[in-house]
Amino acid sequence: MNPAGSLLAASGLRKSYGRTPALDGADFSVHPGEVVAVMGPSGSGKSTLLHCLAGIVRPDAGTVHYNGRELTSLPDAERSALRRTDFGFVFQFGQLVPELTCLENVALPLRLNGTKRKTAEATAHEWLTRLEVDDISRHRPGEVSGGQGQRVAVARAMAGRPRVLFADEPTGALDSLNGERVMTLLTDAARDTRAAVVLVTHEPRVAAYSDREVVVRDGVARELAGTA
Repeated sequence: MNPAGSLLAASGLRKSYGRTPALDGADFSVHPGEVVAVMGPSGSGKSTLLHCLAGIVRPDAGTVHYNGRELTSLPDAERSALRRTDFGFVFQFGQLVPELTCLENVALPLRLNGTKRKTAEATAHEWLTRLEVDDISRHRPGEVSGGQGQRVAVARAMAGRPRVLFADEPTGALDSLNGERVMTLLTDAARDTRAAVVLVTHEPRVAAYSDREVVVRDGVARELAGTA
């Protein structure tokens, strides 16, 4: 499965942990600038699907193609390089470095890729401004609210202009008002930069920000009727 025009596509993914199957022949695709929500109950395999798509976990069977390359066959070092340069990540609890300021957190991935400090911090400030949290740029994560911290995490993920943004329950630790603002800013930023978004969530109100919804149940991914 590699639908025409897709940036990231998976076919027949299978993954088990011991005797427990997490994926049982899952297919998936996402196009540039498209937001696809991956839904399903806890234990359905949706996070495992994200990890396989991002090259974090190797599937037991099946393939993942990214930008014309078979991701599943790449050496670990090349898959790690893609996660630094082409992929961005937003997790439920942000996972910001507590010892760094918000500005330094956003600049960190750029610095790790060799960008000079002044340039990296200028880019970080632009994204903090875009995510409406430039006023906390000198604060540390422990000094800001959950909603502010999650916007900083989105800024960090987008600062390197990834081609694919993986968001795993990005509003799971937020109240509904903060969650909606984070989702609006996240999806607007991704669409403006033509980044594909793989959005894992169990909340229909979060999935509503997507272009399509895919439901994972018993390790199989199925398009939700009426969302294409």
